[in-house]
Amino acid sequence: MGRLLELRGNGRLSTDHVRLAAGALGVSERTVWRWLTAPVSGPGMVPGARLARVDRFVVTDEVRALLALWGGNVAAVQRELAERAARQSPPGTAPSLTTLRRAIRRDLSAGERAGLAGGEREARRHDVFLARPRGWRNQVWEADHVQAPVLVEVEGTAGRPWVTWFVDCATNTVMGVAVTPGYPSRESVLAALRASVLRQEPFGPQGGLPEKVRVDRGKDFLSKTVAAAFGALVVEVEDLPAYTPHLKGTVEGLNRAVESMFLASLPGYVRQPRPGRRPGRPKDEGLLDFEDFTARLLGWVEWWNTCHLPQPLQGKSPLQAWEADPTPVREVSPEELWTFTLEDDGRVRVVSTRGVRFRRRDYVGPWMTGLAGTGVRVRFMPHHDHRIEVFDATTGRYLGPATVADEASPEQITAVRSARAARSRRLRKDLSAAQRERYAAVTRPGKPERLGAVSAVEAGAELAEADRADLSRLALPDLIPPAAAPPGWRTPPSLAARTRRAPEDGGPAAQPGGREQEQDGGLR
Repeated sequence: MGRLLELRGNGRLSTDHVRLAAGALGVSERTVWRWLTAPVSGPGMVPGARLARVDRFVVTDEVRALLALWGGNVAAVQRELAERAARQSPPGTAPSLTTLRRAIRRDLSAGERAGLAGGEREARRHDVFLARPRGWRNQVWEADHVQAPVLVEVEGTAGRPWVTWFVDCATNTVMGVAVTPGYPSRESVLAALRASVLRQEPFGPQGGLPEKVRVDRGKDFLSKTVAAAFGALVVEVEDLPAYTPHLKGTVEGLNRAVESMFLASLPGYVRQPRPGRRPGRPKDEGLLDFEDFTARLLGWVEWWNTCHLPQPLQGKSPLQAWEADPTPVREVSPEELWTFTLEDDGRVRVVSTRGVRFRRRDYVGPWMTGLAGTGVRVRFMPHHDHRIEVFDATTGRYLGPATVADEASPEQITAVRSARAARSRRLRKDLSAAQRERYAAVTRPGKPERLGAVSAVEAGAELAEADRADLSRLALPDLIPPAAAPPGWRTPPSLAARTRRAPEDGGPAAQPGGREQEQDGGLR
């Protein structure tokens, strides 16, 4: 079009020129003539594109703010614009719904429209991401926690276990995995790390120490214990920004793959479509126990490493790609790894005749014979209170394990846990009943009206009972005044002054030697 406009400006434009341009652009000659009579938009005009109208409606910052406010509801934005235009003086005009929709489709990209309607996560679906180079084995690992969408029976109750694993980014090999019945902790990270590094049975053959591990600001991965373990093993930890799964796509892809390829087929899968208006889990559905679930998950991990053929690996399984890589593997002995992945409380303790005192418990071991009085350091696995590892405080030499001296039996532990659970349920029920308030329904604006009538007698009785139950009010320090000191004692000035004032308050009289005792101010 720019060339045709130039020819028209020089007076050399002919019908043959228009016919030739129409054939090249795939439009009629009439369309080309109409484009030539439209206002000129500039030298960078694209041939065949419609020329922009000067008076058309465009999306402004105000429209963007309203789209974000109304969650992408264009009709609500148009009503808001119409109301604002009607309140102006003189009244203005607002775009029609069709015009507004056309402007939004023209001026906003699909990602912007999705982001204004659903936030950053929805906008990220329309983004384009670059792929990292694969590198070599054990160059970079990625770690993550994922809650399995499967109900598993754990000690008589149904719960969803958590899976913690490390994945090699170069070969997609699952280096190690740890399964936790409840919420994971730093202990889960350390257990998965040991399973990933060791190459002896029952782990391996993959393993070794990585150069870098990527995590996404998880408090367990960034705890002092885990950071100390990575530091002792000389492994760099890359702390990614929060809510950026695209920066650790390898482990996120594994999280999605394990659900669609394995977990969806297990009994107790919570996202299984079910009939009925209120779908729920069938009462007679049999659930896997935790041991069976762990065995099946580890079997699937072995299948993933040895039999699965990801497309980027060009016909190789992850383990085959890992073993074919000639990069040297940096290994560590099991003893050193166990030592480095234990938590140290940083204190020096002394072995007594009752063992080692740790967290108000006594720990004993057969190797302690003859070592009473020796200074030791305690290292332990987080949350494993039944056993500690003891090291010499001077030389750092490993002395041996120690267990709780008077550990309760499994039956006693189960009874205590049952009593604690019953107490917690009763407390939650009481708190819920106390905080449940009912209010009257209204059809016009007004203050909320609380329901539930209470008589004055009932209110007084309940308040009196609450006062009697408050033991802190009964603990009055001056309820019974202290008695006077014996005549032969030399009392402090403060106590002597209190005993002199006691008769005014109805207490016992002070002894005759009070002034001399006050001046002396000492105790024998």
